[in-house]
Amino acid sequence: MKKFNLVSWVVREAFSHSYLASGLVAILFLSAGCQSTTHHSAADATMPTQIRTKESQAAMSPEAALAELRAGNARFVAGQSHTHDFPTEVRATSAHQYPFAVILSCLDSRQPTEIVFDQGIGDVFSARVAGNVVNEDILGSMEFACKVSGAKLIAVIGHSNCGAIKGAIDNVQLGNLTGLLTKIKPVIAQVDGGGEANSKNKDFVQKVAEANVHLAMQEIRERSPVLREMIDGGKISLVGGMYDLSTGRVEFFPQ
Repeated sequence: MKKFNLVSWVVREAFSHSYLASGLVAILFLSAGCQSTTHHSAADATMPTQIRTKESQAAMSPEAALAELRAGNARFVAGQSHTHDFPTEVRATSAHQYPFAVILSCLDSRQPTEIVFDQGIGDVFSARVAGNVVNEDILGSMEFACKVSGAKLIAVIGHSNCGAIKGAIDNVQLGNLTGLLTKIKPVIAQVDGGGEANSKNKDFVQKVAEANVHLAMQEIRERSPVLREMIDGGKISLVGGMYDLSTGRVEFFPQ
């Protein structure tokens, strides 16, 4: 209340004494300036993402691409994701795209790739299919992403409590899903279930999911001479990891 009375007094006196008018104007400008400065400082806490360019993509190494995914996920987990101006990103990428990575992940709605890695429009290629399995269409998409469009990294990311993994363990039969789950089954026999090799054993499900990521990485190398040549030549890297549905954290496998 005291602050309100003081301001009211200044206003009255300014209009009744011309020599105070200029002072009032100065006070108002200073106040506006302080508010503006405070606003920008708060905005700077979350820096906006940068639009990828041909030059920035060419300058990025496979190691730097992986570091960016790690950093993006760390921001996401900490609740410090960048501010994304999506309309601006749409306009800026309408004619060209220069993503730095291609990510193969599961269809699961709780694993939205761009969000969990804190990336914007035009930053990464996202290939999503139940169980993050590999087929000819996925391989062809990766070849386009890396050989044609310049991506520097392939990341295969499975996740905890995966329904596709559980379905494969339980031998689910359902239309076209049956054939998809068949691609996962080879790794089930390789994992020790500790006497409880079923979908209710969370540790077993997690181990099968991790083994399935390794299988996908192996198939990428073996079934795509194009990608294998790029990997062996150091032009791109191939990495795997697991996303934790309960924490939002991605743990990459040791390279």
